[in-house]
Amino acid sequence: MKISFHGQSCIKVVTEDVTILVDPFISGNPQCDLVVENEKPDYIIVTHGHDDHVGDTVAIAQQSGATVIANVELATFLSMQGVENLAPLHIGGKRPFDFGTVKLTQAFHGSSTVQDGKIINLGLPTGFVLTIDGKSIYHAGDTGLFSDMKLIGQLNELDVAFLPIGDNFTMGPEDAAIAAEFLQAKVVVPMHYNTFPLIAQDPHAFVASLNTELRGKVLDIGTSMTI
Repeated sequence: MKISFHGQSCIKVVTEDVTILVDPFISGNPQCDLVVENEKPDYIIVTHGHDDHVGDTVAIAQQSGATVIANVELATFLSMQGVENLAPLHIGGKRPFDFGTVKLTQAFHGSSTVQDGKIINLGLPTGFVLTIDGKSIYHAGDTGLFSDMKLIGQLNELDVAFLPIGDNFTMGPEDAAIAAEFLQAKVVVPMHYNTFPLIAQDPHAFVASLNTELRGKVLDIGTSMTI
């Protein structure tokens, strides 16, 4: 399978049978190379309700018929926006799909949007472990460092872990390096950086800072890795 990175926390997983798009923040994202109208995923996973993660979920789901996987509150909100195919889960819950499984994990962050001048809470933020074609991918979502990442690594033989490094709103590089040690994934990929000045970071410096037993990999915008 191929996994590509498209800025902020947006990744795409493509196998022979399925395409999964994660946190499709495309419109208004200066770092993203995707075009909304061209995206036809089978599934969309949304980690939490902030606009830079929900992004273009509604438009893409409506044009493609994709099933959207998200926490219950966010899934309910998206149904009110016209999304028809939804698979609501919550933290700790694992669900089988035709491609494998998705299990939501905790994340320490917020999850909300603003409508008509009011803040709308959209449930708890999440990460997830995606198991597909015998591989396990961890996407941390937006989060600070937490010690239970050790358990995620112990319970799952992770092939890839995507970790935010932007600081300010999430873990910075130093804490993300500790998270990488906790998780012990075969490959660690930084995300959630350089989209805005407040989260400017050097991903290559982060990778270089990792313990020599860990393998870090920077995915430039639009590039992919095969696992």
